Amino acid sequence: MKETSIYIHIPFCDHKCIYCDFYSIINYENTFNYLTALKKEIEFFSKLYNDERKIISIFFGGGTPSLMEVEYINEIIISLKSNFNILPNAEITLETNPGTVEKSKLEKFLSIGINRLSVGIQSFDNNDLKFLTRIHDSKTAIQTILEAKEVGFENISLDLIFNLPNQTKEKWKRNLEIATSLPIKHISAYSLILERGTILNKMVLEGKVKIQDEEHDADLYETTIDFLSLNNFHQYEISNFAKETYECIHNNSYWHYKDYFGFGTSAHSFVNGKRWWNYSSTKFYIESINKKDNAIIGEETLTKEEMLNEYIMLAFRSSGLNIIELEKKFGNEWLNKNKSIIDYLISNNLIIKQNDKLIFTPKGYALCDEIISKFL
Repeated sequence: MKETSIYIHIPFCDHKCIYCDFYSIINYENTFNYLTALKKEIEFFSKLYNDERKIISIFFGGGTPSLMEVEYINEIIISLKSNFNILPNAEITLETNPGTVEKSKLEKFLSIGINRLSVGIQSFDNNDLKFLTRIHDSKTAIQTILEAKEVGFENISLDLIFNLPNQTKEKWKRNLEIATSLPIKHISAYSLILERGTILNKMVLEGKVKIQDEEHDADLYETTIDFLSLNNFHQYEISNFAKETYECIHNNSYWHYKDYFGFGTSAHSFVNGKRWWNYSSTKFYIESINKKDNAIIGEETLTKEEMLNEYIMLAFRSSGLNIIELEKKFGNEWLNKNKSIIDYLISNNLIIKQNDKLIFTPKGYALCDEIISKFL
């Protein structure tokens, strides 16, 4: 049976944060029609790909999935279980924002099968939160984590953003200190990135906000790696750190090049070497589902070279390039061609060879994109 993951996009949000480039809307008029369309899409693809698959993870992203009523999320889970072989121990993650859930709602989410929370905290500094236009404050963020633990969530992750304007190393370390003092198993730490079309990008172009330089960004990143390593969070991907046995199964599906279905607006799927993606517009998504049971707006079948390049990139960005697995999938031509580069990187402590794997060192992770570009 082929291990496969499922992503569900919930586009509804209370407001648009200035840095966010994910598809989200603050209009709730179409929530019922959207749910109906989602269930149709799920059923359509379950029939189309009726080969033997076992679903190892479900991830509700957004938008803000935790804004929805528990019954709404439960209907989607019921639909997935009716149409796919969901493993009893499948990881089921719900993206959650502080300020959108109280203790009783967290209890209900746990009762319907949500077993992992990904909490979008971004910062424990109230000035940073105001800048990012988050709806919560530091106290609410901490309370959300503690209440989730109290009601029975064992697998809790949180997101943080570094290299915010005027963010010193001391302020960033304070974020890490608070995070590691909480009952969490996983941290995603992202550098602030300017995305086209966001409010933040416009503010920078207009000179209203100044982004700190790459050297400071690299310093904060290396600080993150060192600090979290000392606090028993091992790095298993360029931006992700976990305690032992708590790596995100869903994220590893992407990085280990496994198949995944994406349902909902703007969602992407990758199955049997073919990739497709949906309409972003909720209106167009619902109309397309009602017309043809899917909302595909684009698709591509990858060549062997494209698959090799993606495999190399994803492996290096995560837990490392497994040489034996690479040769099984693609032969040894790539290794022979790049032997001199690999030897150079090893001699300069940018990668290490360990148990038939080529793995980035912390120094290598800091130059990840530059190094990968030499291979592709």
